[in-house]
Amino acid sequence: MKAWEIERNNILQVVPCYEEDDNETIWEESSSGIETSQDEMIKMYWHSQVPGSRAPESICLASIQAIENRGYKVEGGTQLIKEGYEAYERGDIVRLHELAYAVFEAVYNAEKDEDHPYWKQKFYDSFAKLKQAVNYPEDYRVEIDEEYLEKTYAGWLAQIIGGAYGTCIEGYTGANIKKKYGEVDRYIRKPNTYNDDITYELALLLAYEKYGKETTAKNISDEWIVRIPMGWSAEDFALKNLKVGIVPPESGRFHNPFNEWIGAQMRGVILGQLYPGNIEKAAEAAFMDASISHARNGILGEVFNAMMASYAFVEKDIRKIIKNCIDLIPADSEYGSVIRFAYEQCQTHDDYYSAWMPCEEKYQRYNWIHVYPNACAQIIALWYGNGDFNQTIAACGGCGQDVDCNAAQIMTVLGIINGPESIPEYWKKPIGDELDTYVRGLKKISIRELAKRTAEVAKKLK
Repeated sequence: MKAWEIERNNILQVVPCYEEDDNETIWEESSSGIETSQDEMIKMYWHSQVPGSRAPESICLASIQAIENRGYKVEGGTQLIKEGYEAYERGDIVRLHELAYAVFEAVYNAEKDEDHPYWKQKFYDSFAKLKQAVNYPEDYRVEIDEEYLEKTYAGWLAQIIGGAYGTCIEGYTGANIKKKYGEVDRYIRKPNTYNDDITYELALLLAYEKYGKETTAKNISDEWIVRIPMGWSAEDFALKNLKVGIVPPESGRFHNPFNEWIGAQMRGVILGQLYPGNIEKAAEAAFMDASISHARNGILGEVFNAMMASYAFVEKDIRKIIKNCIDLIPADSEYGSVIRFAYEQCQTHDDYYSAWMPCEEKYQRYNWIHVYPNACAQIIALWYGNGDFNQTIAACGGCGQDVDCNAAQIMTVLGIINGPESIPEYWKKPIGDELDTYVRGLKKISIRELAKRTAEVAKKLK
């Protein structure tokens, strides 16, 4: 039957069911909950706090910041933000709706600034172009055996520890974290495993369980739609695109000012676990996954982390891994210049904080969720931690920025290199073996079981 025939058949079978005085009640019941949720979301776009750390955020302000970082001018943007903040303070919800969408319209119609340095770089909009620019090593052919399983378990455990550690200090500068807590080399409160960052890796794993080598970005994004109830920044905009039929890579490109933020970089290491020692395949799969919600330099962030995790199965020297992976990101990309700048600071400073400060200064115009300052923080923490779990995680916290995303990714790399026995008990014990998530159908899972499922997928991909 055609769609019109089904609809016609339906309407032929229904008869009026009017009952006196129920019309108003029905409308109130059906609209009030929807209205409230939409109002709360608009208020969050203007002013919200990170759930774990209470750091302030404004998606409206950040959308202008993000698109200007990408070489555009937003006409009247500052005035819109001023008026939005005023409307928020007086509780004018109608005006907040009006101004929020005025901001997003202004961002969408922003004028290209031809003189902006952003346009001086080379863009890598496909993996084929990226592959032409670098020389990937041959596949090291890692066996999916008990050793792999233990390394993968350690990687997952370290990622969950890193996320739990960083959740309560994300969104602040290293200086202000130190002022409040000193050196953060322990959990500063009772940790939990509930974290939005890992959500997207779990959705990816579910897609790979179904489709194996044939997995596409569309397959993964389908899991996003059915498994993930909400996103933030780039993922929020991508989910909105996906739900109206805009598929990857357009879901990451279309009207998404945040597509060079950290959201792809924060989910890269799982591809290194699925392609251990196969650096090129890890990079290719990361490029594909990142395209769901990101573009250009945002994609390169996920590629970089995926390659580090893949290398971790075959190389124990973390500084060699860093250098190898930097060499596999084109220097004429802006992301490539950022990670090389961070690497240069590691060669010329005696301690992590001295190396970090030039990075914080150079990239101060970028939001704390942007991929650039966080890529620097990752490299510096790994370099000065030099394979030690405590020193690495403390340096990561000491740099500030998006600490939970950064710590989760880089600690995964260390976990893979050194195994579960390298992780001190005071980090492991509070976590235990249970991961709590908000992924539909996967609200609770054993970390050991998660490692086993990862290993099963990695076998399929051989």
